[in-house]
Amino acid sequence: MRILKWEEFNSCIKSITYACKGKNLTGVYGIPRGGLCLAVALSHSLNIPLITEVKSGCLVVDDVYETGKTLNQILETHAVTTFVWFSKTKPQGWNAVEVTNADKWLVFPWEDSNLAKKDMHEYQLSRSKTI
Repeated sequence: MRILKWEEFNSCIKSITYACKGKNLTGVYGIPRGGLCLAVALSHSLNIPLITEVKSGCLVVDDVYETGKTLNQILETHAVTTFVWFSKTKPQGWNAVEVTNADKWLVFPWEDSNLAKKDMHEYQLSRSKTI
């Protein structure tokens, strides 16, 4: 389990800001829930609007890419720039600030670290159930 600090969040924002400087972005959209914190900070850092729906030419951000279920739908239907803080697989069509082990449980600064073990256990159970 990796418990992330606000300082790491700030470094992530700086990294994405640097990578996006000079791009003509129409706004920033954060995938709920984890992407919202990133989107608000990037809206300020890049001086672009925070938007409530994905639009062509915007920046789409999320905290983590695990299965691709959410982000892949956006990539298939929109011409956007995408960043995730962490990717648990090699990026293909999106950008990642950091690539990490697929088994690594991440606790983001805005999450309750006291509930992290319970959250991790529930997530693992949800992934092990057969349909």
